[in-house]
Amino acid sequence: MSGAAPLAWSDETTVRECLTRGTLEIEGRLLAASNATFVGTATLDGVSLQCVYKPVRGERPLWDFPTGTLAGREVAAYEVSQHAGWDVVPVTVLAAGPFGPGMVQEWVDTVDTELVDLVPEGQVPGGCLHVLDAWDADEHPVSLVHADLPELRRMTVFDAATNNADRKAGHLLPAAGTVRGCDHGLSFHVEDKLRTVLWGWAGQPLDDADLEPVRRLRSALDERDDLLASLVSPDETDRLRLRLDLLERERRFPTPPPGWRAVPWPLF
Repeated sequence: MSGAAPLAWSDETTVRECLTRGTLEIEGRLLAASNATFVGTATLDGVSLQCVYKPVRGERPLWDFPTGTLAGREVAAYEVSQHAGWDVVPVTVLAAGPFGPGMVQEWVDTVDTELVDLVPEGQVPGGCLHVLDAWDADEHPVSLVHADLPELRRMTVFDAATNNADRKAGHLLPAAGTVRGCDHGLSFHVEDKLRTVLWGWAGQPLDDADLEPVRRLRSALDERDDLLASLVSPDETDRLRLRLDLLERERRFPTPPPGWRAVPWPLF
């Protein structure tokens, strides 16, 4: 996209203001997305910012998530990420757009890095973790692997806390010096729905560095009862607290539950 002057990540206040109050000009649509997803530019007081816009009216109804709630869940994921200090979600706000209110999120310019891959069965490259074995479209045995990176480890704890039901490989955004995540509309459900391609640490111990954001978020929720008000339901906030307590108590990465399809489809 052209015409936008991307802002530094450190300038979060300006980014939020621009996304929330700026004039949104649509430049295109992501046709592969399940819900109506547009790309464009938000402009405020001479500052322009590339962004993604998902209007509530463009959300596809789901059997297990209340209709019209996905935008709020995306914003809740950002707020949780920031208050915990995970910093894994681009700045995300609720704002008005050409097709009504919706989620507006800062665009992330990605770099060409393979974070998740399919390799011949058993041939796990150095620096990667094994997730599962399967067959590809040509019925060749393959292994699903992902990079063993601290950024993905942090994302995995974030997903466990938010009960993310849709961590596809394509929802990981490798950027310069970091990894961000997008498409968090299927999060915060009261039922256990964790579905991810990042199972490489399943069952392994969580260290204090992993748990510090968990504790920080738990304290923030105790200090501010309204932290996620209007974004997710009170019951969903209560379940978030319980998941944080479970991570702190068990001090281990979650493992795929029996009888539950624990990886998303498609994987990428």
